[in-house]
This record gives sequence, C-alpha cells and structure tokens, in this order.
Amino acid sequence: MDSNKLVRPRITPQVAWCMFDWANSAFPTVIVTFVFGTYFATSVASNSVEGASLWGSALAFSGVIVAILGPLMGSIADRMMRRKIWLAAFSIICIISTGCLWFVKPDPDWIIMGLMLFVIANVAFEVGGVFYNSLLPGVTSRSNLGRLSGWGWGLGYAGGLCALLVSLVFFIQPLVSIVELNKQTAENVRVVGPFVAIWFGLFCLPLFLFIKEKTCNRKRLGVSVIGEGLAALLKTLRGLHLQKNLMKFLAARVFYCDGLNTLFAFGGIYAAGTFGMKLDEVLWFGIAMNVAAGLGALVVSAVDNKIGSKITVIIGLAAIILIAALLVWISSLYLFWTLGLILGIFVGPVQAASRTMMAYLAEPERAAEMFGLFALSGKITSFLGPAVLAFVTLSFDSQRVGMATILIFLLVGLVILTRVKIPDL
Repeated sequence: MDSNKLVRPRITPQVAWCMFDWANSAFPTVIVTFVFGTYFATSVASNSVEGASLWGSALAFSGVIVAILGPLMGSIADRMMRRKIWLAAFSIICIISTGCLWFVKPDPDWIIMGLMLFVIANVAFEVGGVFYNSLLPGVTSRSNLGRLSGWGWGLGYAGGLCALLVSLVFFIQPLVSIVELNKQTAENVRVVGPFVAIWFGLFCLPLFLFIKEKTCNRKRLGVSVIGEGLAALLKTLRGLHLQKNLMKFLAARVFYCDGLNTLFAFGGIYAAGTFGMKLDEVLWFGIAMNVAAGLGALVVSAVDNKIGSKITVIIGLAAIILIAALLVWISSLYLFWTLGLILGIFVGPVQAASRTMMAYLAEPERAAEMFGLFALSGKITSFLGPAVLAFVTLSFDSQRVGMATILIFLLVGLVILTRVKIPDL
C-alpha cells in the first residue's frame, strides 16, 4: 500500500466527547456510591450510622464549594475561550486526590484524611463537569443535542459498570490475582482509589486530543479577566428573573438533582445498613443498577428528540418518586433488588435529558457560564439533601426514615419542572 495514502486513525469530536463520560463516571460510581463510600461508612468510621452522617456532611460541604466555584469558573472560561484547559486542570486535581485515597486505612484515625481527600476530589470532579458539559453545543448540531447527550450518559454508565466489574473481579473478590493485596488492612478495597485515578486519566485523553476550541479572541488569565467573568456572572444573576424559563428550570433542578444525588450517594450505604448487604453484594447491585441506567440513557438518546427533553424528565422523575417510596417501605431483599433495577432505568433519561434542556436554553457564546449555573442548580442546596438525611437518620436512628426525606426534594422539583417551556429548535 502506498504510504502516502495511509490515513492516521482519528476519533470524531462526538466520540471523543462521549469518551470523557466513560472516563470520569468511574469516580461517582466506584468512589462516591458503591465502593469507597460504603467502605468509609462501614470500615473507617466507628459505625454505619456515624459513617453515613460523616459522608453526608462531606458531600454537603463539597456541594457548597461547587455552588460557589462552578458559575464563576464557567464565566471566566467563557471570557478566556479556554474551556479544555480548565477541564484538564480540574481533572488532574480529581485524579491525584482520588489516587491518594489508597492511604485511608480502616481505622477511625483516618476519618479526617479520608474526608479531606474526598472533598477535594469531588469538588474537582463537579467543577470539571461545568467545562465538559459546556463543550456539548460545540461538537454537534442543535437538533442532535438530545441524542449525543444520551449517548454520553449511556457510555458513562457503561464505563462505571466496567470499572465496578474490574474492581470486583480483580481486587475486592479476585477471580484472577494480578497483585498481592492484604485484606486485613483493606488493601483490596483501598486500591480502587489509584485504579479509578488511572482509569480516569487514561480514557479522558481523546477529548483533549480530538476536540478543538475556537482560538479567536482568547484572553490570558489575569485580574482583568477574573473581574470580567465576575461582572458578567453578576449581570446574569441579576437578570435571571427576566429569563423565566431558565429560572424555573434551574429552580426545578435545584430540588430534583439534590434528591437524585443524595439517593445515589447513599444507595450503597443504605443497602449495606438496612438490608445487611455485604460489600461484594453491594457491588453486584451497583453493577446491575449501572446496566439498567445505561440502557435507560441509550433509550433516551433515541426518544428525546421525538417526545422532548422536558417530557422525558417528567416521566422519569414521576417513576423514580413512586419506586423510591416503595424502596423505603419494603423489607424484602428480593423486592429491593427488583425495584432498584427498575428505578435505575429511569435515572439515565432524567440526567441525560436535563443536560439537553440546559443546552437548548443556553446561549452558545456563554455556554460555560450557563453550565456553571447548571452546576449551581445541582449544588447550591446539595448540602441540604445529605444534611437533612444525616440529621433525620441520627435523630430517628433509622436509615429508612432518613432516605424517605429524598422524596420531598424529588416531588418539589417535578412540580416546578411542569411549568418550564422549551424553545423551538
């Protein structure tokens, strides 16, 4: 073959963008929800109730930081026209702090270090998401936003699923031993920290290699750019009441996102504490949940553009509320598995279609700022859901009662969302 005709393999920007979802989804799946969160609550903390409370407090604190940083960083990035470099910076911070979770041993003496590392990693993960989401309108047409967002979420769930499977098969309950790990000091569990760090670092590379940003009108980071970004953000916030649909959508997301984040952050802890599921059982449940949620996200990639992102979110939230109500009432482990998997099917569509709604409502030249507000809406009261759950759990000494508080957040968000109007394409 003529060497001059050889074509270097190239990943399309759309595939590269979706690959980042595959890369970073290992963090919320393995670290926040199913492995490290459960390990912290049951092995690092003195008991599962205290562990759930401390984990909730860490999520709440990191949520407050994200609520402050997200919109400001997004506005600054829009002024600089450099979203990828900020995404890279926060991804590196998340990767390093996640890798350091290896040092958190199963002893209460390591509680503070574990929480500090987790807060840093979680803040970096969430703020990085502002810049990642803001790249969406630039890699596809407006009419294809729902489809690509759905594929991204679907691939993200697949990535989380694969990361969970690798964690279970090679480390926690190894079928194939690739490294000698001491179970007495929980090395087989703690290793998920550096594993997720490597996973994230490796699979995020396509986005930085194959997605290009506009190079015109770029500015360097400095006091003036920070000032411009802050001024633009304040102007947007002051005028938000004039953008009624955007304001209603963000208000709705404040509540239902808080409920969903709390539900998933405490899902593994609830399964272990209330139904007596062991860590490996929680992992298998997490794997099954990711399969269900991934399938749901792929379904929305096909139907979002047909029935609309708003209707997709409404249907998903209504189903989640009904199923979650049953989950805090039942005592059968079999029913817990069945209902949990059905619930998972609706989570992917809600998350994917919400991102699509924001992309429809956002002005392209202010995408990072708008998605900063999107992050703000998901975090401004993110301390409230975990804090209320932690307080009620401790007050009633019951995880069931604590988990029931999530229903209130989901229901309020659903009611507000019904009043949002999406502009025509």
